[in-house]
Amino acid sequence: MDTDLHEACGVFGIFSPNEDIARLTYFALFALQHRGQESAGIAASDGKRIQVFARMGLVSQVFAEESLSNLTGHIAIGHNRYSTTGSSRICNAQPLVVSSEESTIAIAHNGNITNPQPLLQELRHNGYVFNTTTDAEIIANLILSSTEKDWISRIRQSMRRLHGAYSLTLMTADTLFGVRDPLGVRPLSLGKMEDGRWVLSSESCALDHIGAAFVREVEPGEIVAIDNSGLKSYKEESLKHAMCIFEYIYFARPDSIINNRLIYEARSAMGAGLAEEHPVDADLVVGVPDSATPAAVGYATRSGIPLGMGLVKNHYTGRTFIAPDQRLRELGVKLKFNPMRQLLEGKRIVLVDDSIVRGTTTPQVIRLLRKSGAKEVHMRVCSPPLRFPCFMGVDMATKRELIATQMSVSEIRDFIGADSLGYLSLDGLVKSTGLSDNRFCLACFTGDYPVPVQLEMDKLAHGESRPL
Repeated sequence: MDTDLHEACGVFGIFSPNEDIARLTYFALFALQHRGQESAGIAASDGKRIQVFARMGLVSQVFAEESLSNLTGHIAIGHNRYSTTGSSRICNAQPLVVSSEESTIAIAHNGNITNPQPLLQELRHNGYVFNTTTDAEIIANLILSSTEKDWISRIRQSMRRLHGAYSLTLMTADTLFGVRDPLGVRPLSLGKMEDGRWVLSSESCALDHIGAAFVREVEPGEIVAIDNSGLKSYKEESLKHAMCIFEYIYFARPDSIINNRLIYEARSAMGAGLAEEHPVDADLVVGVPDSATPAAVGYATRSGIPLGMGLVKNHYTGRTFIAPDQRLRELGVKLKFNPMRQLLEGKRIVLVDDSIVRGTTTPQVIRLLRKSGAKEVHMRVCSPPLRFPCFMGVDMATKRELIATQMSVSEIRDFIGADSLGYLSLDGLVKSTGLSDNRFCLACFTGDYPVPVQLEMDKLAHGESRPL
């Protein structure tokens, strides 16, 4: 990955009277840590009262034995957060517990709604008070404000007013809900424990870690309700789907299943497609670890060029923040990646990565390879050029910060210092998923957004954040 590009969140939910629900949620959040590293939280209910514990930091930093032991009951939801909408501060840590005079719910949200302002103004006018700057609180209060009598109708009425991306785990004192927006922008999986109890998770990989079997995905526009009587599904036909293609490229773990396809297989197919579209005479294929490793395997397999572990990633450096001078910026990249000179020296290298966003890190990686003796470096990217910002829950650069909006492919090649540069075509990318292009949001490549976002585009064009 060329620069920090982050998915919004990971969500989880479990209904199981016979299990230590807080501990299982804790382990599931470990498996979803890649989806958010700023805060983590768990809310639990014993059928009468909802308790919540949420703090800033990684899962391992947030929870201790005492905090987990206090989260008792038979229903729990969990959340890992990376902020898109709303600043990174403790009040925005989820799950949120939100109450009205009659009801209390807990909510964990993955995504971004694109029409928050009119909803926020309406709710404030009606007396609802907001304590955070998150979409999750808007969604929760919208549900609580509904005039419908039962929870399914209240959630459905709210869904008809929400635009954008939202995969949710919700709970009342006695029921767990899973909700996925009609476009299906973000994933949400349904699993089952050995005792027959149900779990919900942003990705299927978390189900594996807690001993649950993957059953299926929650469908776009579907609500699932889980209580003592079991699971019930409430579906409305969704005429348009727009799943984020970056789930396949980067966000999801390679061991997760989305749309019945293992993510590893899709990424390997991206690499194979790159080898067909952009062949080159070379001695070694090197993937930028870890996200591009499966694509590098696919490129090597299809091209017949050997695969080598030319870069070793240090997984314990955390995020690389802006340093005060170029020397220290380059040191940040060296802390993250260490090249193996013995494998690289004198070799013509195919360097495979998942994307180039701002173009800040890629030149430094290429310089590392050259300083380690690489004779040539041929850059191959398993996504098309990123030319448009995201408004559906991905923390991405503004349009003027995206390198592909400012430079041609040949200019990017010269800027990053590669001997050649090849991007996977849009057709090749979609083909790797095994689905048709009408199933995806491809707006970051095409500018064709699945929902109206002109107001958001105007704000980003002027460098504004979205105030709540």
